[in-house]
Amino acid sequence: MQDNGNIIVVLMLKNKNANPMNTESMPQNIDEYIAGFPDNMQELMQQLRKTIREAAPEAKEKISWGMATFALEGNLVHFAGNKRHIGLYPGAEAVEAFKDRLSAFKTSKGAIRFPIDKPTPLELVAEIVSFNVMRRKEEVEKRIKGKRKGKD
Repeated sequence: MQDNGNIIVVLMLKNKNANPMNTESMPQNIDEYIAGFPDNMQELMQQLRKTIREAAPEAKEKISWGMATFALEGNLVHFAGNKRHIGLYPGAEAVEAFKDRLSAFKTSKGAIRFPIDKPTPLELVAEIVSFNVMRRKEEVEKRIKGKRKGKD
C-alpha cells in the first residue's frame, strides 16, 4: 500500500466527507465513509462490506489510508470508491493468485477495479478475502512457532 500513497489520496478526495486538510472531517468509520458517496455507490459498497464481513468475521473494521479497511493481525483488505469504480485492495499476492479469474477487470499490483456499471463478483471477492484470511493465519502461526523455537 505504501507504493500507492498518491493514488489513495486521490481516492480519498472522491468522498465528500474526506478533506485531507481537515482530519476532523475525515470519516471515522466505514459507515461514515460509505455515507459520503452517492446512493448507488453506497449500495454497492454495503454489498462489498457484507461480503467481506462474511468471509472474514473476525476482522475489525476501521479507516486506514483514507479507505474502508478490514484488519486481522494487520490490514487484511481495503476498499475505496471512485467516480466509475470501486477499488478493492487485497494486496499483490491475492491479485496474483486470482489473476486468471480477474482478467475481466483492471488490476495493478495489489489492486482490483470493479466498474460500478457492472455486477461486482461478490463470490470472487469472498474467495479473495478468504485467501487473505488463510494467508494471515499462516503468517501468525509461523511467528508463533518462531518465537517458541527461540525459547526452547
